Amino acid sequence: MTTLGPISCVTLATPDVQRLVDAYSLYLGHQLIDHGRISPRQARLWARPLLADRRYATMLPQGDGPTFLRFVESRTPANYKPFCHFGWNAAELMVQDTDACAERLAGSPFPIIGPPADLSFSDKIRALQALGPAGESLYLTSFKERLPEFDTPEARHAIDRVFIVILGAPSAAAANAFYSTHFGVATAPVIPAVISVLSGAQQLPVDTLHDLAALTLQGQSFIEADTMPAATLARPAIDGELPPAIAMVSFDVDSFPTDLDYLAAPEALPEAPYHGRRAAVCLGPAGEWIELIERRSSP
Repeated sequence: MTTLGPISCVTLATPDVQRLVDAYSLYLGHQLIDHGRISPRQARLWARPLLADRRYATMLPQGDGPTFLRFVESRTPANYKPFCHFGWNAAELMVQDTDACAERLAGSPFPIIGPPADLSFSDKIRALQALGPAGESLYLTSFKERLPEFDTPEARHAIDRVFIVILGAPSAAAANAFYSTHFGVATAPVIPAVISVLSGAQQLPVDTLHDLAALTLQGQSFIEADTMPAATLARPAIDGELPPAIAMVSFDVDSFPTDLDYLAAPEALPEAPYHGRRAAVCLGPAGEWIELIERRSSP
Protein backbone atom coordinates (compact mmCIF):
# COMPACT_ATOMS: atom_id res chain seq x y z
CA MET A 1 0.00 0.00 0.00
CA THR A 2 1.34 3.42 -0.97
CA THR A 3 1.40 6.34 1.46
CA LEU A 4 -0.04 9.75 0.61
CA GLY A 5 1.58 13.07 1.48
CA PRO A 6 2.80 15.61 2.02
CA ILE A 7 0.84 18.09 -0.08
CA SER A 8 3.42 19.17 -2.64
CA CYS A 9 1.45 21.61 -4.79
CA VAL A 10 -1.92 23.32 -5.10
CA THR A 11 -2.79 24.31 -8.66
CA LEU A 12 -5.09 27.23 -9.43
CA ALA A 13 -6.71 27.75 -12.83
CA THR A 14 -6.85 31.40 -13.89
CA PRO A 15 -7.28 33.41 -17.08
CA ASP A 16 -4.61 35.85 -15.81
CA VAL A 17 -1.49 34.28 -14.28
CA GLN A 18 0.27 37.59 -13.70
CA ARG A 19 -2.64 38.93 -11.67
CA LEU A 20 -2.27 36.04 -9.22
CA VAL A 21 1.52 36.36 -9.05
CA ASP A 22 1.17 40.04 -8.17
CA ALA A 23 -1.55 39.45 -5.57
CA TYR A 24 0.18 36.56 -3.79
CA SER A 25 3.49 38.41 -3.79
CA LEU A 26 2.19 41.73 -2.50
CA TYR A 27 -0.36 40.55 0.06
CA LEU A 28 0.65 37.01 1.06
CA GLY A 29 4.43 37.31 0.87
CA HIS A 30 4.91 34.51 -1.66
CA GLN A 31 7.92 34.58 -3.97
CA LEU A 32 8.06 33.56 -7.62
CA ILE A 33 10.08 30.36 -8.11
CA ASP A 34 9.50 29.60 -11.78
CA HIS A 35 7.40 30.76 -14.70
CA GLY A 36 7.07 29.91 -18.36
CA ARG A 37 4.76 28.03 -20.68
CA ILE A 38 3.17 24.62 -20.23
CA SER A 39 5.10 21.99 -22.17
CA PRO A 40 3.39 19.46 -24.44
CA ARG A 41 4.47 16.73 -21.97
CA GLN A 42 2.82 18.56 -19.08
CA ALA A 43 -0.36 19.05 -21.10
CA ARG A 44 -0.30 15.36 -22.03
CA LEU A 45 0.00 14.35 -18.36
CA TRP A 46 -3.20 16.27 -17.67
CA ALA A 47 -4.90 15.01 -20.86
CA ARG A 48 -5.42 18.65 -21.78
CA PRO A 49 -3.53 19.26 -25.05
CA LEU A 50 -5.09 22.73 -25.38
CA LEU A 51 -3.02 23.85 -22.38
CA ALA A 52 0.30 23.44 -24.20
CA ASP A 53 2.05 26.82 -24.45
CA ARG A 54 -0.24 28.41 -21.85
CA ARG A 55 1.44 30.48 -19.15
CA TYR A 56 2.18 29.10 -15.70
CA ALA A 57 3.95 30.28 -12.55
CA THR A 58 4.97 28.59 -9.29
CA MET A 59 5.43 30.33 -5.93
CA LEU A 60 6.49 29.48 -2.38
CA PRO A 61 5.85 31.34 0.90
CA GLN A 62 8.85 33.68 1.20
CA GLY A 63 10.48 31.43 -1.42
CA ASP A 64 10.74 28.63 1.14
CA GLY A 65 9.24 25.25 1.94
CA PRO A 66 7.95 22.04 0.39
CA THR A 67 4.48 23.10 -0.79
CA PHE A 68 4.12 25.08 -4.00
CA LEU A 69 1.29 27.16 -5.36
CA ARG A 70 1.02 26.86 -9.13
CA PHE A 71 -1.03 29.14 -11.35
CA VAL A 72 -1.97 27.84 -14.80
CA GLU A 73 -3.58 29.86 -17.55
CA SER A 74 -6.94 28.27 -18.26
CA ARG A 75 -10.35 29.48 -19.34
CA THR A 76 -12.83 29.24 -16.48
CA PRO A 77 -16.65 29.03 -16.61
CA ALA A 78 -18.77 31.96 -15.51
CA ASN A 79 -21.16 29.74 -13.54
CA TYR A 80 -18.59 28.54 -10.97
CA LYS A 81 -19.54 29.64 -7.45
CA PRO A 82 -17.25 28.95 -4.46
CA PHE A 83 -18.61 26.33 -2.03
CA CYS A 84 -21.46 25.40 -4.36
CA HIS A 85 -19.76 22.56 -6.27
CA PHE A 86 -18.07 19.27 -5.49
CA GLY A 87 -14.28 19.11 -5.59
CA TRP A 88 -11.46 21.06 -3.99
CA ASN A 89 -13.18 23.83 -2.01
CA ALA A 90 -10.27 25.59 -0.34
CA ALA A 91 -6.61 25.61 0.61
CA GLU A 92 -5.71 26.19 4.25
CA LEU A 93 -2.47 28.01 5.01
CA MET A 94 -0.71 27.98 8.37
CA VAL A 95 -0.16 31.55 9.60
CA GLN A 96 1.39 33.10 12.68
CA ASP A 97 -1.47 35.47 13.57
CA THR A 98 -4.91 35.21 11.97
CA ASP A 99 -6.06 38.62 13.19
CA ALA A 100 -2.93 40.29 11.82
CA CYS A 101 -3.64 38.60 8.49
CA ALA A 102 -7.11 40.15 8.46
CA GLU A 103 -5.54 43.59 8.78
CA ARG A 104 -3.03 42.74 6.07
CA LEU A 105 -5.79 41.75 3.64
CA ALA A 106 -7.87 44.90 4.12
CA GLY A 107 -8.43 46.47 0.70
CA SER A 108 -6.64 43.61 -1.04
CA PRO A 109 -7.72 41.30 -3.90
CA PHE A 110 -8.50 38.76 -1.16
CA PRO A 111 -11.85 39.88 0.28
CA ILE A 112 -12.58 38.26 3.63
CA ILE A 113 -15.75 36.16 3.54
CA GLY A 114 -15.31 34.73 7.04
CA PRO A 115 -13.75 37.05 9.65
CA PRO A 116 -11.28 35.73 12.25
CA ALA A 117 -12.98 33.32 14.65
CA ASP A 118 -12.18 30.32 16.81
CA LEU A 119 -13.33 27.04 15.28
CA SER A 120 -16.59 25.60 16.55
CA PHE A 121 -14.89 22.40 17.72
CA SER A 122 -11.71 23.94 19.22
CA ASP A 123 -11.03 27.37 20.72
CA LYS A 124 -7.31 26.67 20.29
CA ILE A 125 -7.57 27.11 16.50
CA ARG A 126 -8.41 30.45 14.90
CA ALA A 127 -9.09 31.01 11.21
CA LEU A 128 -10.40 33.42 8.62
CA GLN A 129 -11.66 32.69 5.13
CA ALA A 130 -10.95 34.79 2.04
CA LEU A 131 -11.55 34.61 -1.70
CA GLY A 132 -8.65 35.04 -4.10
CA PRO A 133 -8.54 36.60 -7.57
CA ALA A 134 -9.26 33.31 -9.35
CA GLY A 135 -12.29 32.50 -7.19
CA GLU A 136 -10.15 30.27 -4.97
CA SER A 137 -11.02 30.00 -1.30
CA LEU A 138 -8.26 30.35 1.29
CA TYR A 139 -8.33 29.64 5.01
CA LEU A 140 -5.64 31.41 7.05
CA THR A 141 -5.27 29.45 10.28
CA SER A 142 -3.24 29.86 13.44
CA PHE A 143 -2.91 27.58 16.46
CA LYS A 144 -2.85 29.16 19.90
CA GLU A 145 -1.01 26.10 21.15
CA ARG A 146 0.09 22.78 19.70
CA LEU A 147 -2.63 20.14 19.88
CA PRO A 148 -1.57 16.51 20.38
CA GLU A 149 -4.28 15.23 18.02
CA PHE A 150 -2.92 17.32 15.11
CA ASP A 151 0.67 17.01 13.86
CA THR A 152 0.79 20.46 12.29
CA PRO A 153 3.74 22.45 10.92
CA GLU A 154 5.08 25.56 12.59
CA ALA A 155 4.49 28.81 10.73
CA ARG A 156 7.99 30.06 9.97
CA HIS A 157 6.58 33.02 8.07
CA ALA A 158 3.66 35.35 8.73
CA ILE A 159 1.77 33.46 6.02
CA ASP A 160 3.22 30.00 5.46
CA ARG A 161 2.44 26.87 3.48
CA VAL A 162 -0.74 25.01 2.66
CA PHE A 163 -1.12 22.22 5.20
CA ILE A 164 -4.76 21.29 4.68
CA VAL A 165 -6.85 21.06 1.52
CA ILE A 166 -10.61 21.13 1.90
CA LEU A 167 -12.61 18.71 -0.20
CA GLY A 168 -16.31 19.17 -0.85
CA ALA A 169 -17.50 15.56 -1.08
CA PRO A 170 -20.83 13.74 -1.44
CA SER A 171 -20.10 12.54 2.08
CA ALA A 172 -17.18 12.63 4.47
CA ALA A 173 -17.61 8.86 4.85
CA ALA A 174 -17.23 8.32 1.09
CA ALA A 175 -14.03 10.38 1.08
CA ASN A 176 -12.75 8.42 4.09
CA ALA A 177 -13.38 5.17 2.25
CA PHE A 178 -11.69 6.26 -0.99
CA TYR A 179 -8.48 7.57 0.56
CA SER A 180 -8.30 4.64 2.97
CA THR A 181 -8.83 2.02 0.26
CA HIS A 182 -6.41 3.42 -2.30
CA PHE A 183 -3.80 5.14 -0.16
CA GLY A 184 -3.97 3.53 3.27
CA VAL A 185 -5.00 6.79 4.95
CA ALA A 186 -6.34 6.10 8.43
CA THR A 187 -10.11 6.49 8.66
CA ALA A 188 -10.87 9.74 10.46
CA PRO A 189 -13.78 10.32 12.82
CA VAL A 190 -16.67 12.23 11.27
CA ILE A 191 -17.73 15.18 13.42
CA PRO A 192 -20.39 17.89 13.01
CA ALA A 193 -19.04 21.44 12.72
CA VAL A 194 -20.16 24.92 11.77
CA ILE A 195 -18.70 25.91 8.39
CA SER A 196 -20.05 29.43 8.01
CA VAL A 197 -18.71 30.09 4.50
CA LEU A 198 -20.28 26.88 3.20
CA SER A 199 -23.62 27.66 4.83
CA GLY A 200 -23.53 31.24 3.55
CA ALA A 201 -22.76 30.21 -0.02
CA GLN A 202 -25.63 27.73 -0.01
CA GLN A 203 -28.06 30.07 1.78
CA LEU A 204 -28.36 27.91 4.87
CA PRO A 205 -28.58 29.15 8.47
CA VAL A 206 -25.12 30.21 9.62
CA ASP A 207 -25.18 27.75 12.53
CA THR A 208 -25.92 24.73 10.29
CA LEU A 209 -23.79 21.74 11.22
CA HIS A 210 -21.92 19.93 8.46
CA ASP A 211 -20.20 16.58 8.84
CA LEU A 212 -16.45 16.69 8.27
CA ALA A 213 -13.47 14.40 8.67
CA ALA A 214 -9.81 15.45 8.97
CA LEU A 215 -7.77 12.80 7.15
CA THR A 216 -4.17 12.65 8.35
CA LEU A 217 -1.54 12.33 5.60
CA GLN A 218 2.23 12.05 5.70
CA GLY A 219 4.33 15.21 6.10
CA GLN A 220 2.14 17.25 8.46
CA SER A 221 -0.60 17.48 5.84
CA PHE A 222 -4.32 16.82 5.94
CA ILE A 223 -7.42 16.54 3.77
CA GLU A 224 -10.54 17.95 5.39
CA ALA A 225 -13.49 16.20 3.75
CA ASP A 226 -16.74 18.13 4.14
CA THR A 227 -20.13 16.57 3.43
CA MET A 228 -21.72 18.98 0.98
CA PRO A 229 -25.37 20.05 1.22
CA ALA A 230 -28.02 18.43 -0.98
CA ALA A 231 -28.13 21.38 -3.42
CA THR A 232 -24.43 21.04 -4.34
CA LEU A 233 -23.70 20.86 -8.07
CA ALA A 234 -21.05 19.10 -10.14
CA ARG A 235 -18.05 21.32 -10.77
CA PRO A 236 -18.41 23.11 -14.12
CA ALA A 237 -15.49 23.19 -16.54
CA ILE A 238 -14.89 24.27 -20.12
CA ASP A 239 -14.01 21.38 -22.43
CA GLY A 240 -10.26 20.93 -22.67
CA GLU A 241 -9.54 23.26 -19.73
CA LEU A 242 -8.75 22.71 -16.07
CA PRO A 243 -11.45 22.75 -13.39
CA PRO A 244 -11.94 26.31 -12.07
CA ALA A 245 -10.33 27.86 -8.98
CA ILE A 246 -8.44 25.08 -7.14
CA ALA A 247 -8.05 22.78 -10.12
CA MET A 248 -5.98 20.02 -8.55
CA VAL A 249 -3.87 19.10 -5.54
CA SER A 250 -0.55 17.27 -5.84
CA PHE A 251 0.66 14.77 -3.24
CA ASP A 252 3.85 12.79 -2.86
CA VAL A 253 3.37 9.01 -3.02
CA ASP A 254 5.62 5.97 -2.75
CA SER A 255 4.11 4.49 -5.91
CA PHE A 256 1.08 4.79 -8.16
CA PRO A 257 -1.78 2.57 -6.98
CA THR A 258 -2.64 0.05 -9.69
CA ASP A 259 -6.36 0.04 -8.88
CA LEU A 260 -6.95 3.62 -10.06
CA ASP A 261 -7.66 5.00 -13.52
CA TYR A 262 -5.30 7.76 -14.66
CA LEU A 263 -5.92 10.53 -17.16
CA ALA A 264 -2.71 9.60 -18.99
CA ALA A 265 0.44 7.55 -18.59
CA PRO A 266 2.91 8.81 -15.94
CA GLU A 267 5.39 11.46 -17.07
CA ALA A 268 8.70 12.58 -15.54
CA LEU A 269 8.97 16.35 -15.72
CA PRO A 270 11.91 18.63 -14.87
CA GLU A 271 10.18 21.67 -13.36
CA ALA A 272 8.76 22.23 -9.87
CA PRO A 273 7.05 20.51 -8.16
CA TYR A 274 8.31 17.40 -9.98
CA HIS A 275 12.09 17.97 -10.15
CA GLY A 276 12.52 15.00 -12.47
CA ARG A 277 10.05 12.72 -10.72
CA ARG A 278 7.17 10.90 -12.41
CA ALA A 279 3.60 12.04 -11.93
CA ALA A 280 0.11 10.83 -12.82
CA VAL A 281 -3.39 12.24 -12.32
CA CYS A 282 -6.53 10.45 -11.17
CA LEU A 283 -9.97 11.54 -10.01
CA GLY A 284 -11.32 11.22 -6.48
CA PRO A 285 -14.81 10.53 -5.10
CA ALA A 286 -16.00 14.12 -5.64
CA GLY A 287 -14.47 14.36 -9.12
CA GLU A 288 -11.46 16.13 -7.63
CA TRP A 289 -8.21 16.06 -9.59
CA ILE A 290 -5.47 14.30 -7.61
CA GLU A 291 -1.93 14.57 -8.96
CA LEU A 292 0.42 11.94 -7.57
CA ILE A 293 4.18 12.56 -7.63
CA GLU A 294 6.55 9.68 -6.93
CA ARG A 295 8.65 10.13 -3.86
CA ARG A 296 12.39 9.81 -4.42
CA SER A 297 13.87 6.58 -3.14
CA SER A 298 16.26 6.91 -0.22
CA PRO A 299 19.91 6.45 -1.25
